[in-house]
Amino acid sequence: MKLTAAHWGTYEIKGDQLHPVKDDPEPSRIGKGWVSAARDTNSRILRPAIRKGWLEGDKGTKRCDDVYVEVSWEQAAKLVAGEVRRVVTDHGNEAIFGGSYGWASAGRFHHSQSQLRRFLNLAGGSITSTETYSHAAAEVLFPYITGLTQAQFQEQTTSWLNLIEHCTLLVGFGGISGRTGQVSSSGLSRHETESWMAALKGRKINISPQQSDMTSGEWLSIRPGTDVALMLALCHTLLINEWHDEGFLERCTSGWPTFRAYLLGEGDGQAKSADWAAPICDIPTEQIIALAKDMATNRTLINVSFSLQRSDHGEQALWAGWALAAMIGQIGQPGGGFGFGYSGVGTIGRPTKITRWPSLSQGKNAVKRTIPVARITDMLLNPGGEYFYKGHPYQYPDIKLIFWSGGNPFHHHQDLHRLQKGWQKPDTVVVCDHSWTATARRADIVLPATSPLERTDIMMQKTDPSVIYMSPMFEPLGDAKDDFDIMRLLSAEMGYEQAFSEGRDAEGWLRILWEKVQKRFEKNDFEVPDFESFKAMGRFELPDHGDEDRVALADFVKDPDAHPLGTESGKLTLFNETIAGYRLSDCPGHPSWIQPIENLTNAPDGALHLISAQPWTRLHSQNDRGAESVGSKREGREICFLHPETAKERGIKDGGFVRIFNERGATLAAISVTDGMRRDCISLPTGAWLDIAQVDGEALEVHGNPNVLTIDKGTSGLAQGNIAHTTLVFVESWDKPLPPLSIDKPPRFVDA
Repeated sequence: MKLTAAHWGTYEIKGDQLHPVKDDPEPSRIGKGWVSAARDTNSRILRPAIRKGWLEGDKGTKRCDDVYVEVSWEQAAKLVAGEVRRVVTDHGNEAIFGGSYGWASAGRFHHSQSQLRRFLNLAGGSITSTETYSHAAAEVLFPYITGLTQAQFQEQTTSWLNLIEHCTLLVGFGGISGRTGQVSSSGLSRHETESWMAALKGRKINISPQQSDMTSGEWLSIRPGTDVALMLALCHTLLINEWHDEGFLERCTSGWPTFRAYLLGEGDGQAKSADWAAPICDIPTEQIIALAKDMATNRTLINVSFSLQRSDHGEQALWAGWALAAMIGQIGQPGGGFGFGYSGVGTIGRPTKITRWPSLSQGKNAVKRTIPVARITDMLLNPGGEYFYKGHPYQYPDIKLIFWSGGNPFHHHQDLHRLQKGWQKPDTVVVCDHSWTATARRADIVLPATSPLERTDIMMQKTDPSVIYMSPMFEPLGDAKDDFDIMRLLSAEMGYEQAFSEGRDAEGWLRILWEKVQKRFEKNDFEVPDFESFKAMGRFELPDHGDEDRVALADFVKDPDAHPLGTESGKLTLFNETIAGYRLSDCPGHPSWIQPIENLTNAPDGALHLISAQPWTRLHSQNDRGAESVGSKREGREICFLHPETAKERGIKDGGFVRIFNERGATLAAISVTDGMRRDCISLPTGAWLDIAQVDGEALEVHGNPNVLTIDKGTSGLAQGNIAHTTLVFVESWDKPLPPLSIDKPPRFVDA
């Protein structure tokens, strides 16, 4: 059987069509657009290309609006190697930014980041980024307050099977959405989030400005960005009614007296009561009190979505969620406690064992400096500038060369006009990708990579019992090469091909990885097939991996002295002395309400809160040129959503088009009305390929990309995560002719 896999599912190859594997109960919509996106010759990079202005000596001023010259692989490799050598010689390796961000491929070997960093590390290394756009605040905060990394906590997250059996109240701050449950980094074979949610017998409460953020259950329509105020009010209500678990707080937490004093307003004179939170959150006092009582009298799980911590002071939403769960006192108990990101990806809470799979070694990076991933624009615009991260001051490097592979920052970064200014600063930008994304269109040297449908690989995901031999479906388009072959060619030009490839081709490396898999399981009571047998089978299923009944932090709660956490106190920290010692005004030492930089509580007249969630039809910007994503748009524009009354007040008609704008930029979108969202919000899904045109003297994004509107600011001096979900905008009807799109055709080419 010929199979392949992606972050959105596993598929059987039948001729020129893909079919979800038969045991996938809820196949993703994203997969419906995969083949058409991968074979779209208008958006695929077919040959190596060089920006004409760069060849003529321009070092960046025309980088975002230029024509290209197609060249041979030999010419392109010489130019890339020459630039790497020049920058290392003249400026050192800290002048190279090795930018590669996840989700490029579900394959274990043709992993863009691993291949690029292996190449650059052999050249002496490069500046890299830390954390993720998805959940940077959690990645930094969790070790302080739980002693676990965010990944470690998610690996022991209470399983869905346990919740189905024991949970009687599931409270989803930010919802629990099937949209995001469609995907998982490194792939997945089955989609089960919606069926798990349906099987949950207890009450489900969706605390979100959008009703669609949970497919069933009760909807508590909160003003966006105010979840921390609600959580604190729930904590205060539990406290003053003595509904909290004092014994748990004394036994399993540290800093409770300090946090208790904050809730009561002993320091600032403001008790964090339900009366205080009601006008902030736009939720009645009585409803807050009733919810607190329900939490105390049910087996309650508090889940905080990834989206909540992608906001100004996003660390506080997580910390306050932990504090609320601690006050209820059910952490470590079946069906209760705290969860982060259930359905943020499809494998969180999956009742499967964790398997450690082998991967390609990236080698050693001799450059030790890194930057938080969401601070790329700051780095480019402010070389030598100071910033705070994990409470300490650092300086940005001076980047002369960007080498980006397998990612599209002109989708996932914020304030894209600002990024465009920063992108013009380095001497050279190299991009390796299979498609003419907005990032590739802003590069000096463009290297065409194969898509996952054109190469062989292996899907191995740590929480999935299926291992998939990924067979190619098509021959490579144009002159595209696999990531490994591209980096091997560049390594040969640099003089270290042997060190990079170790004398193996791609299949040789796949065989090495499979040998490591066999050794991993050689002491188990089941047999792992040899490589040729696995290749013929297409799928190998690990036995007895689907019934893990996990409860997060169960051992710690059972005996905190025998199983201490790796925190400063060995317990969950409700007040953290280390964080407090940083003296950060934007991240105090305990969960706190801090007014977001943009918010509806004191917004200008007519302002709306922008919700930019993941769509059903693509993964971030991947497959946006596929039939499923293109077919979901109206006249090529992404569709945004308004409440009917909000549209009526502004003279906006359902089925028409709107201009969404603020001081950072403007975008065009089609409009659809729905009463399943708050009147003070507008929802525009993320991921439409960036398409900026000059219209009536304005740099107008004409396709519906929300990140020309979002703020490029860190969560705080602790995590420096992105705050895409803290954004106010205005909206008006667009009655002029729609400007043409440029993304549906390749960039302009000229002869050398």
